[in-house]
Amino acid sequence: MPPTVSSQASRPGIDSAYAWMRLAISMLLATIGGVGMWAVVVVLPAVQAEFGVDRAAASMPYTATMIGFAAGNVLVGRAIDRMGYWIPALIAAMALGAGFLLASLTTSIMQFTLVQGVLIGVGTSTIFGPLIADISHWFNRRRGVAVTAAAAGNYLAGAIWPLAIPHVIQSEGWRFTYAAIGVVCLATMVPLILLLRRGAPREAISGSSGSRRVQPISLSPAALQVLLVVAGLGCCVAMSMPQVHIVAYCMDLGYGVAHGADMLSIMLAAGVVSRLASGFIADRIGGVKTLLIGSVLQCLSLLFYIPFDGLASLYVVSLVFGLSQGGIVPCYAIIVREYMPAKEAGQRVGIVMMATIFGMAIGGWMSGWIYDLTGSYAAAFLNGIAWNLANILAMVLVLWKARRSAAAVA
Repeated sequence: MPPTVSSQASRPGIDSAYAWMRLAISMLLATIGGVGMWAVVVVLPAVQAEFGVDRAAASMPYTATMIGFAAGNVLVGRAIDRMGYWIPALIAAMALGAGFLLASLTTSIMQFTLVQGVLIGVGTSTIFGPLIADISHWFNRRRGVAVTAAAAGNYLAGAIWPLAIPHVIQSEGWRFTYAAIGVVCLATMVPLILLLRRGAPREAISGSSGSRRVQPISLSPAALQVLLVVAGLGCCVAMSMPQVHIVAYCMDLGYGVAHGADMLSIMLAAGVVSRLASGFIADRIGGVKTLLIGSVLQCLSLLFYIPFDGLASLYVVSLVFGLSQGGIVPCYAIIVREYMPAKEAGQRVGIVMMATIFGMAIGGWMSGWIYDLTGSYAAAFLNGIAWNLANILAMVLVLWKARRSAAAVA
């Protein structure tokens, strides 16, 4: 029997109370599942010591995790376009929990690396691009806030898990810690995902009344996708310079590891604030303009790192950097929803997120390589600024094309 009009109207839709509850669940899910990106960094010294490998070999699990994470954003994103969020997310969460349990039983660095990349990396991806794409279907008036709030879970995970994990490692060892994380992920993420079984509102997918129409732009979807990939790669190569190397930079300047770690924490905390604030701004002026504001401020922050290298100055610049860069990456998802069909959101967002992840990985390595060549981080900061300018140019082109189309329609 077909559903009645009243039953259709009673289904939770865009901007409903259920949508806000779903956002809260999504943020909690992202904060828990985000451990997949941070745990490997914290256990690296213990893993290196137990397996008796050098620092390069001990870094392989992190690289594999990032590769799996990047690929998972596309694979899981494409799956949610076809099946909805909860089934792919459930499979990925189970893979994440199983990955931590299996990693605790590995007997070589290669086994550990393989588990990190295939199970933990791909499993973690479900709480980033795919989650952001899913929550974007549930909001219209506050879509920017919803997208950036969901994305903030990743930063919250970075602020919470690295503080908790070392205490367990110190008392019980890294293997027990990994097994415990696996149990926590399975025990919490599976029930949370089962609360997200409702499919996206029909009007969100069809673009009917109650949902924003796709805005006109004189670019093909493929061309816009390429520009977003270029922009995502550029901004994150630049972004990775302080995030990856701030501790080493402080050591070179004679300030010690503790001050560098404090600055990194300030960046992440300010990044959460930036992400939430960018959502409010994007709801008013659009994703492209909001992203450009963040990119320009990030570029200026990178420039300020070069002359202002006093301890107090570095704390201030790190705070400004965090407030600048936190909202950039979620804006790509907002732009995808503004200019591309909703039914392709998972895959489109996943591709851009993959580019941003590769940008972080490439940028972290590139900055170290430039430092080895020059003996200074000044050239590495300038390299980040150059990549940041490429990001700005790509987004200026998107803004110009969008304005031309809007003027033509008017």
